[in-house]
Amino acid sequence: MRARDLTELLILAALWGGSFLFMRVAAPEFGPAALIELRVGLAALLLLPVLAWRGKLAPLWRKAGPLLFVGLTNSALPFVLYAWAALSVTAGFASIVNATSPLFAALVAWVWLKDRLSAAATVGLLLGLLGVVILVWGKASFQAGGSGWAVAACLAATLNYGIAANFTKRYLSGVDPMAIATGSQLYAALVLAPFAVWLWPQAMPAREAWIAVLLLAFACTGVAYVMYFRLIAHIGPARAIAVTFLIPVFGMLWGAMLLDEEITSNMLAGCAVILAGTGLATGAIRLPRRPDVARSRG
Repeated sequence: MRARDLTELLILAALWGGSFLFMRVAAPEFGPAALIELRVGLAALLLLPVLAWRGKLAPLWRKAGPLLFVGLTNSALPFVLYAWAALSVTAGFASIVNATSPLFAALVAWVWLKDRLSAAATVGLLLGLLGVVILVWGKASFQAGGSGWAVAACLAATLNYGIAANFTKRYLSGVDPMAIATGSQLYAALVLAPFAVWLWPQAMPAREAWIAVLLLAFACTGVAYVMYFRLIAHIGPARAIAVTFLIPVFGMLWGAMLLDEEITSNMLAGCAVILAGTGLATGAIRLPRRPDVARSRG
């Protein structure tokens, strides 16, 4: 991997790790629906001119149905769920749960598309589940003051990512990735618009919340998507997915540095186990091969 590609990978991880920080700052001021409407709507405004410049606008209406579904499952629903969870859990915590997305993608592919689960992928899924248990140990109470529902919202968000990834593979194969990114943000904005109007905050949000929204929309969504698809083109999807392993690092780092969030031993242990499971499930980490019995006999 070239130094430039590695630098872009780190910047992308920093941006997506920062998205949890910005949601944590802005969600209490805007509320989840209005916040995410601004996020996807402004991101669409940034991405649309880029797509038009490339002459790739046609898929936005030719594939309107599939793009609407991807916009719902890959942006509108998971973003709102994370924004709602951000009212209760830290940015670092949410970013660690986000690392389970490839695990859910593998699970959905097995259940829906009948993809075969290798032994390594099965071990990875079990490890990922163990990591989640370690992460939420002592926190997942559904009683008053507990964060059980917020944890469930984060996991539901990552499940949506898994559904969207497999739906895209099945119904949008061959469609320009930038068109998928732009269309998903555009249709997510259309879906969320009535809810955002209905739930728009009565009081003007603070300046810091507006700054967080702009950074979330333009940097963490619009610019990040452009960078992500550039990386896919330059180094391939298998290497680009490595960003998944770096997002929790930056999520915890930004939360600790800028919001004085505590990084607990449960978070570190859960993060390590989840990432190990993700690595096995995606093939980034491989189990040692069993020795060839026939060859050993000589």
